[in-house]
Amino acid sequence: MKITFLGSGGGRFSAISQRRMTGGFRIDNIGGKNYHIDPGPGALIRTYQFGFDPRNLSGVIVSHSHTDHYNDAEILIEAMTKGMTREYGTIVGSQSVLEGYERWGPCISSYHKSKSDKIVLQPDKWAQLDNIKIKGTRTSHGDPTGTGFQMDYNGFKVSYTSDTGYFEGLADEHKGADILIASVLRPGNRSINGHMCSRNFIDLINEVEPQVAVMTHLGLKMISSNPVTEAKKVSKNTGVKTIAAYDGLSFNVNYNNPKRFRLISLKDVQSSIHSTYHTLYDSERKNTYQLAFKNKEFDEVSIIKRRQ
Repeated sequence: MKITFLGSGGGRFSAISQRRMTGGFRIDNIGGKNYHIDPGPGALIRTYQFGFDPRNLSGVIVSHSHTDHYNDAEILIEAMTKGMTREYGTIVGSQSVLEGYERWGPCISSYHKSKSDKIVLQPDKWAQLDNIKIKGTRTSHGDPTGTGFQMDYNGFKVSYTSDTGYFEGLADEHKGADILIASVLRPGNRSINGHMCSRNFIDLINEVEPQVAVMTHLGLKMISSNPVTEAKKVSKNTGVKTIAAYDGLSFNVNYNNPKRFRLISLKDVQSSIHSTYHTLYDSERKNTYQLAFKNKEFDEVSIIKRRQ
């Protein structure tokens, strides 16, 4: 199994600015199948830039109805079904993504759902997805039906929190995970409603006790604080190897010993403005927050407070 991040940015203003890519991530060769998770803006382009082919997908998984998670889902479904000319693959998503819920979704048209199997993710309910099992996991986020997931392949488990605030019981949703991938928007203790910060992730890791932890879906403040430094703090406080995802990060998973892996930086052959290595460009690290402030790009909670 190989996990590749086609984008490590998250939140609406990371998506708008593209200071980190927002293409989501792929899990390839899990039970011989390939899946694209949360394909936000640019997912199709990033797929090709990092050397993958969207036509070899077995499924597209969308956790909830926010643009930075579903934007490119339909074009990837078209690729998976050879331009909607054959019945193939599985579309996995929350209720809002596939069916719509109040003012959220649906995010995928009836036309694009017509050629593939569908699985509506629901917390604590397992479903069969090709050669693996998958269950939905609870979240505390803007989309009330949003879900993370846990995949189980012959007893080896990969968990993804998606966007969620930390809440009592979150760890129970991801218990037994060998690899824990989490959306960690902000550094330190600076959490906001519906999202985790590094401190929350430390608490989650200590309860779940995975073999490997990965921080992704990084917001502007996390990017400006240097995610690698944050990941080192998390590792120190938990004793669990923690990776700060970056654009083009890829690693092969050793089922017998997940802690043994080598990080690979895939070359982005067409975009010189994005860093594909974990240190980032110095100028980006120094200027990300200043540019965000100049352009009045703030998180949604700050916007609400200003209006009030």
